[in-house]
Amino acid sequence: MQDSPGDEDMDRITGDARIVREVFEAIPAAVAAVENPGDYRLVAVNAAYRALVARDEVLGRSASELFPELVAQQLFELFDRPFRTGETVTAREWRVQLPRATGDDEDVYIDCTIVPQKSPTGEVVRLVAFAQDVTERVRDRQAARRRAAEAERDPGEPVDVVGVLQRQLLPAGLPILPGLQLGGSYLPAGGGTAAGGDWFDAVPLPDGRTALVVGDVAGRGVEASAAMGRIRSVLEDRLDHSGDIGEALAAVDRLASRLPAARAATLCVAALDPADGRLTYCTAGHPPPLLIPSAGPARFLRSSGGGPLGSGAGFPLAEDHLDVGDQLLLYSDGIVRRSGEEVVAGTAELARVAADVAAGRVLREDWLAAVDRLTTQTLELLVRTSGHDDDIALLAAQRTAPPAPLLLDLPAESEAIPAARKALDEWLYDLGTRAEDVILLRHAVGELVTNAVEHAYNGTPGAVRVRAECTGRGMVEVEVADDGHWREPWQPTEDRGRGLAMASDFADDLHVETGPRGTTATVRHRLTRPARLLTAGEVAPPSASDDLPELLLILEQPTAGPQRIRLDGPVDSATAEQLREELVVRTRGGTTPLTVDLTGVTHLSSAGVAVLFEAETRTDAPGRPFLLYAPPGSPAQHVMSMVALPHTTTEPG
Repeated sequence: MQDSPGDEDMDRITGDARIVREVFEAIPAAVAAVENPGDYRLVAVNAAYRALVARDEVLGRSASELFPELVAQQLFELFDRPFRTGETVTAREWRVQLPRATGDDEDVYIDCTIVPQKSPTGEVVRLVAFAQDVTERVRDRQAARRRAAEAERDPGEPVDVVGVLQRQLLPAGLPILPGLQLGGSYLPAGGGTAAGGDWFDAVPLPDGRTALVVGDVAGRGVEASAAMGRIRSVLEDRLDHSGDIGEALAAVDRLASRLPAARAATLCVAALDPADGRLTYCTAGHPPPLLIPSAGPARFLRSSGGGPLGSGAGFPLAEDHLDVGDQLLLYSDGIVRRSGEEVVAGTAELARVAADVAAGRVLREDWLAAVDRLTTQTLELLVRTSGHDDDIALLAAQRTAPPAPLLLDLPAESEAIPAARKALDEWLYDLGTRAEDVILLRHAVGELVTNAVEHAYNGTPGAVRVRAECTGRGMVEVEVADDGHWREPWQPTEDRGRGLAMASDFADDLHVETGPRGTTATVRHRLTRPARLLTAGEVAPPSASDDLPELLLILEQPTAGPQRIRLDGPVDSATAEQLREELVVRTRGGTTPLTVDLTGVTHLSSAGVAVLFEAETRTDAPGRPFLLYAPPGSPAQHVMSMVALPHTTTEPG
């Protein structure tokens, strides 16, 4: 029988426990232990953790109840994985917003490692998280990046050809429109060292609608970007001219028949009428848009059918509707086909995260428009968990209440000049106008109001009227009118007589009408807001290691019928050329039947789709010339159904 511990032993045990506690409390990293998956009950925390979250009474309480704002920030996703897999999880430089006693939220960046603790039977019973506040390090790097961007470029410094090319091929800005707010972001694949073929665009149509476009050209590099540029130019020209989606798609389809690099490109084109919310769209082999109502659950629109350019599948249209406040998100497939993610799971995660962002449940950035939060925070939350190996383009549109025109009726006195400038500034900023455009229009309109005050009435009482309106073509029109008499300008001197010339220089267009009842001067100026070309460092933490690329295995399968091969692994931009060469050899240039089993394909990107389309159209053998097989629910079957690539879900033979 074992003796119970004496007083001396108890003192030693108590002393050891005190030392352990002191050491645990003194650890500079924040340490927390949680139990119960989904509940995350805190069973141990140290002083650094309590300081990080600025709370003392946390033991025994549920982390998800203590910090509900972190649920939508996907922080607890880090805990789900080790509970599920039993493997250690690491996150680097995650941005987390923590509430403070002042009522404000504070951005904190953390490095975090979560280690599962297991029972003797191998069951995960507890997680221990080690978090380090690296906010200062991230802020220093962000400041250095800003300084580098603002500094004057050294003539001897190498030019970022990829960045320059990508910026030239993306829209310089998105139009500012009445009743419709637009935001767009583009994130190149990986390190952004090669130009890509994804893009977005917004084109005001002649009938007051706006065409929203997201497209994806197969492959990467200069050839893909050049093909993207040509498709975008043709599409924009046709949409601007006629506003007919079907006609514009037919035009780029003809281009694809002459331009091999454009074949198998996918497009989503949606025409939205901000006046009544009517939406007409086509998903040409492309994922359908996500509709996020201001009230109610998010939902993906149904596919309109049709296939990629050059597939001969046609371009049928579908319709839907947006209420005021609703948001529509168009995207390229890189956001749902991230590394290690099944397409179906990635699609569901996109809907959930985008809905949380749109509802303001994620990161508070009230200075950003809703569409800008949707296209940046959604990227940040999804990409930081899995990384990305494909370009991602996001375009968001929100239907809003149309702005009232600016109407001023002022006495033709000197006080009217600053009053008109101030009212115009406020009206333009409410539209979301960039500062440089506000300055230009302020000067142009100021010169016109000055002319009316000083010259229209020749010293007699009168009035000057200012009317400003934003048009459905992305232009602002400002009229300055008076009831006086037109006076031909004198020969201008150094300080007088240059008002009209200056107003003309400040705006895109100036038109003056004179008559016996007065003068009306109208300036027109195109308004845009910037589109964002992001870098991986802006939306995702740096990679912890350089992972080796995943290999594509091509295995020959014995069969009594036509030859058959099986693919295992990703069919993406890195492996597409390998597959193209294999298919050419196996089909002897398209003269021999071949069955391709895609059961083991883990990822089928646009580059892989282009190769399969090419082989399907090239092969001309009797019987079953080229047969693609993928079981129902597999990643390849999901993608091939979406892009209308002919295939079978029934096991051949």
